[in-house]
Amino acid sequence: MKRFPWDPARWVYAAFSMLAVVAAGGPAFAQVPPPIDLPQPVSIAGRIANPSDLQEPPPPPANPSQPCVPGAQGAPCVQPPPNGCVPTPLCEEKGFCGSLCECKLGEPWTLTGAIFEKDPPLTIGGWWQFGYHNRSTGVFNTHPHHLDLQQAWLYVEKVADGSKGLGLGGRMDVLYGTDAQNTQSFGNNPGRFDFQNGFDHGVYGWAIPQLYGEVAWDKWSVKAGHFFTPAGYEVVGATGNFFYSHSLTHNFSEPFTHTGFLATYKPTDKLTVYGGWTLGWDTGFDRFDDGSNFIGGATYAITDKMAATYIMTVGDLGWVGEGNSHHFIFDWKFAEKWQYVLTSDILHTNEPVFTGNGYDTVGLNNYVFYTINDCWKVGGRGEWWKADGISYHVISGGVNWKPMANLTIRPELRYQWSPAGDGDAGNPVGLPLKGAMFGIDAVLTY
Repeated sequence: MKRFPWDPARWVYAAFSMLAVVAAGGPAFAQVPPPIDLPQPVSIAGRIANPSDLQEPPPPPANPSQPCVPGAQGAPCVQPPPNGCVPTPLCEEKGFCGSLCECKLGEPWTLTGAIFEKDPPLTIGGWWQFGYHNRSTGVFNTHPHHLDLQQAWLYVEKVADGSKGLGLGGRMDVLYGTDAQNTQSFGNNPGRFDFQNGFDHGVYGWAIPQLYGEVAWDKWSVKAGHFFTPAGYEVVGATGNFFYSHSLTHNFSEPFTHTGFLATYKPTDKLTVYGGWTLGWDTGFDRFDDGSNFIGGATYAITDKMAATYIMTVGDLGWVGEGNSHHFIFDWKFAEKWQYVLTSDILHTNEPVFTGNGYDTVGLNNYVFYTINDCWKVGGRGEWWKADGISYHVISGGVNWKPMANLTIRPELRYQWSPAGDGDAGNPVGLPLKGAMFGIDAVLTY
């Protein structure tokens, strides 16, 4: 097979490095270029203008209520329309002209607001996620050429507020859909809690991702039960991610849930410290292979636009064996509408999950996001993930569009490959490789 004389991964990482250089240059690099003066098509009363119509427009009023916009090719300035969309090729403040310029989402409809008129004692909500993808990514989106109900999610929560003394709370989440079997407590013994308990049918199933109680006092809070991990940047819930698809690192090198307790202490506004004990990875009120591990770390706000998080697990991690994991997140809003996120995950255990005598993985993910306005956001993700000596690369690009406050539509293109090839030796994980992957989903919250 003919090989390309260039490595796509190097180009991906070079592109992200250039973005970092641009960011380091400060605001001068982040400015939107000024509008380009281009000839504008002229029409009057819905018809093409004739020469007699091409008369110089009258000058604007002396004290216009809205700023005057320079016309094309030195023509006198004109007033923008009442909706605020500037009739120039680029709208610096509003995004693109036309349908992208206006963004009036309004207030979202909530199930809590429909049940409780005021001062709700609980928060009740959730979402529906419908998705389609033309190829399997090997993680979560593994049922191509179908329009699937991936997440029908419902949660009930009472926040434990310790600002005025002892506060009690808790939360329960229930999930039905094609993502449920990826979200069950698969670190359990089969048949325990929500894992392989007979409620699955085909690609659809049920899961209880969270069921915990929480107590808070002043700067302390402690949750006990079954809860989502604090490790990693991406999450299981569709509303917590920019992308429709998930990274390989999130799926293979991070836990999803734990059972145990987790304490949180916030000594200052900038620093939050975590510490606790759990029954291994991905467990639900059960223990597999004597799982017992420490989990802890911290989040520090370096500035009001920059933060870093480090989480570790160490001990008997259950189904992934004895060992340790380290999860780092660097989040930087380097300009008004730009955001950069770097994540790194390292996992080492003695369990031969894929090959060899143990399980050794490392993942590096770069994310860049640009917010056009409250309705439109674009983003890119570049990933390098290595498992037991074999490297995989993934690049993804997508758009988030909110046509209304409760609805988000997320089209995405993705490409993944392994430099070692797609045979058994070069692809021990068995991931689909080569070829573009298209996916799109709609998430409706309530």
